[in-house]
Amino acid sequence: MKHNPEKGSASPETHKGLKTTLTGIIISALLATVKAIGGIFGHSYALIADAIESGADVFTSTMLWLGLKWSGKPADENHPYGHGKAEALVALGISVALVIAAGIIIRDSIFHIIAPHKTPAPYTLIILILVILTKEILYRFVLKTGEEIGSGAVKADAFHHRSDAITSAAAFIGISIALIGGKGFEVADDYAALLAGGFIIYNAWGIARPALGELLDEALEPQLIQEVREIALKTSGVEKVEKCYSRKMGLGSHIDMHIWVEKTISVERGHAIAHQVKEKVQKEIPSIIDLHIHVEPDG
Repeated sequence: MKHNPEKGSASPETHKGLKTTLTGIIISALLATVKAIGGIFGHSYALIADAIESGADVFTSTMLWLGLKWSGKPADENHPYGHGKAEALVALGISVALVIAAGIIIRDSIFHIIAPHKTPAPYTLIILILVILTKEILYRFVLKTGEEIGSGAVKADAFHHRSDAITSAAAFIGISIALIGGKGFEVADDYAALLAGGFIIYNAWGIARPALGELLDEALEPQLIQEVREIALKTSGVEKVEKCYSRKMGLGSHIDMHIWVEKTISVERGHAIAHQVKEKVQKEIPSIIDLHIHVEPDG
């Protein structure tokens, strides 16, 4: 949604994103502590790896919280387009942190496969069931917020929670095999951690790709551009929409447009038509922060 930068305060969308992210930080910190204690005393490296992943959740969610605070700042003299790009930088940072966490998990998993450990304790399965349920609920909650406010970074954080739920599920399977198989099957726990590390890397790319697109000013979805064109063409006085470029900026988008008007009208009238186009587009598509419209004479 569009907010008034002159007020010097963050938009309602930013506040909502901050509140959701803070909830994720608190829950992830609690889960990381429980999993670390359970993994150490329950002899489960898969659970310890899961604790590392949850620790990464805390770190990346904190990055997101700081990024949202920064991107929500209003435009100023040095940043006339606002600070929205900070959100994409945060999403990219989250993906890098995920890769680092995955690298640690994979390295230690291989080490434990080479040097087998004790069979995990049965109670570690109870911990994992609680973690899976909690993280899946958190994933849905954060994803809903990300979709409502149109934040790629918040949605990236949601998928981070989903990856945590999946790594916990992998750990559950690995520990179950180790417990059922008995002696000689202890490494199933470590193979589960190894698999979890691979999935985390895959998920990191899914987060990084749209963030890179935003930083490189990649065009928005074609259907959105078509909708903007149609709204402009329905405005009285607009003869043709010659160009319509787009780019994402944090929680919103910017549009650069060239419209044709009757060449015999006054400059004042052409200016008024451009304002009508801008008002209509922003009314129907509130996520568009600003339209930069160039008026040209028809033909």
